[in-house]
Amino acid sequence: MKIACLFARLDRMPMVKLLAPFVAGIALAAHYELPLWFLAGAFVVTGVVALLLRSGAAAATLLLTAGFAAAQLRAPEITVPRETYTLYEMVIEGFPVERERYSVADAAVTAWRNPSTGHWSASDARIRLYADSLTELRAGERIRCQGRIRPFRGGAESYRLLMERRGYAGTLWIGERQLLERLEPRSATFHQRAVERLDRLPMNPEARAVVEAMTAGERRNISPELRTAYSCSGMSHLLAVSGLHTGIVFVVVNVLLWWLPLLRRGHLLKNLFAAAAVWLFVAAAGFPPSAVRAAVMCTFLQTALASASEYVGMNSLAAAAFGMLLWNPNWIGDLSFQLSFLAVAGILAWGVPLCRRCRTRHKWLNSVIDAYLIGLTATLATAPLVSHTFGLIPLAGLLVNPVAIALAGVAVFGGALWMLAPIAPLAPLFGWVTGKAAEAINLLARFTAALPGGAADYTLGSTSTGLLYLLFLLATLAIWCRKAEKSLSLSA
Repeated sequence: MKIACLFARLDRMPMVKLLAPFVAGIALAAHYELPLWFLAGAFVVTGVVALLLRSGAAAATLLLTAGFAAAQLRAPEITVPRETYTLYEMVIEGFPVERERYSVADAAVTAWRNPSTGHWSASDARIRLYADSLTELRAGERIRCQGRIRPFRGGAESYRLLMERRGYAGTLWIGERQLLERLEPRSATFHQRAVERLDRLPMNPEARAVVEAMTAGERRNISPELRTAYSCSGMSHLLAVSGLHTGIVFVVVNVLLWWLPLLRRGHLLKNLFAAAAVWLFVAAAGFPPSAVRAAVMCTFLQTALASASEYVGMNSLAAAAFGMLLWNPNWIGDLSFQLSFLAVAGILAWGVPLCRRCRTRHKWLNSVIDAYLIGLTATLATAPLVSHTFGLIPLAGLLVNPVAIALAGVAVFGGALWMLAPIAPLAPLFGWVTGKAAEAINLLARFTAALPGGAADYTLGSTSTGLLYLLFLLATLAIWCRKAEKSLSLSA
């Protein structure tokens, strides 16, 4: 083992070295608060020292200060009164979810009325809106209602912290008496139009619910029983648009456009169309953090393909994480961001090297082995966090994930293609193909969840979870010390 090999590898991943102190600064800001003038002064001083003396320690302190300041400046602020009965104007975001005795939807509060002065104040807060069974909520509509916004109560402390990081001020319950006025809805968003297009595909409701979840990130129609089956089978990651789904679109689009480089300047068009298709897919899903991270990585890879340059996956992952956290430091506490980052890090650090070592002479067998190893490493990398958060370790999911991912590829690309090009005469074909793939995934999830010993009920503590990931990091660094990573040059 040579420490020089580790330094040489890290030199090829500068964004990894930049990300570490930046994340440390964000983490410190969650426990401490410093005056902004002090942070600004520290940022300037460390920046000057880093430039003049070329000091690595000063550069690390600069990044730590930048992360601390970014987290402190972007800390969620509650811009609406809580526990005060007053009037609100709000816009319903997304599609309401119907429950037995109520419906629930996310809403953006645009203004609220001060009960003491009668003046209206602007707001950018989000709330979780609940309505009784007699009050119908419609996606995109603007309403004026009266009520009392309350902080999140009940449930785990981690859930309340997660909702606060996402900018939610609390919950509001309304009925017909509290609903004073309905205003004309604004034009439908790209995400809403995408979901409405999927609703037109002829397939059974349960399959449509899964296709909508996989391609548009809309899970309102998934039954609790089916959601439990996916969770117990270790396939719940398929129901949230993430790097897997974005990667499917990226790979299939590049394969379908293989002929474009045969034309004059066709390679430029191919890379442009592929990158645009990825970002359109992410926009249709409503820009979830995990899919945005994957789209950034795919864009970097597409640029590498266009320029025939070297692509270092871990460096691109760190660059995507750095840019996203710079834009919104609160994402560091978002569970979907954490799971997505850990899954991709596990694949890059362990899955890809294992795939290289398990090569055979048969391409079809290599594809099966790659799918299994990538699914295995992603599942193992996220298992401690899943156990800590949900109290469940899916065991049988390690065996069925390759088959599930292959079926998900059919459903995701079929649904994505229909969202972008809803050609009415082809609706029966799209509905049949994507519907059958979704039905097969549902059947596989239920079968796996019913297996004895398919999942273990176990909750890891915070300390145990942290120690496991520290062990994962140390093992990765030890492997990197042994042998330098082989680089892969990607030609246009």
